[in-house]
Amino acid sequence: MILTKAQYEEIAQCLVSVPPTRQSLRKLKQRFPSQSQATLLSIFSQEYQKHIKRTHAKHHTPEAIESYYQRYLDGVEKNGAAPVLLELANEVDYAPSLMARIILERFLQGHEQTPPSKSVINNMLRDPSQIPDGVLANQVYQCIVNDCCYGPLVDCIKQYPSP
Repeated sequence: MILTKAQYEEIAQCLVSVPPTRQSLRKLKQRFPSQSQATLLSIFSQEYQKHIKRTHAKHHTPEAIESYYQRYLDGVEKNGAAPVLLELANEVDYAPSLMARIILERFLQGHEQTPPSKSVINNMLRDPSQIPDGVLANQVYQCIVNDCCYGPLVDCIKQYPSP
């Protein structure tokens, strides 16, 4: 089935008002049953990536990073088992894996003399058990497994073609 520009735009418009979660993807499938799951996922991913690219800079200002880090610390102090990072990412409309990266980088900067290398951070994101703080490791893990568009889990899935 060929997707028209009008159909694409109708689907994309629906995505503006929903968070980028698997539940939203299910609702999208219910709203557009004639479209395949793969088509909807593709549009979902494209539109979300456009959004992230548009808003990336505002999430990486020193003020934003410190604000997010402080909110993370306050949240885990109240309840370390709650999905603080995941909720923060959803609240500020940013990809959970990318929020986890921001907080992990800030955490490591505070605990080491030199800024951590990208390879160290990437390895910790791929395997959160390497993170020296158990609570942060759990928070990062929650973000990675709940992010349907970004992160090491998504990258791994994208490497394997579908049957």
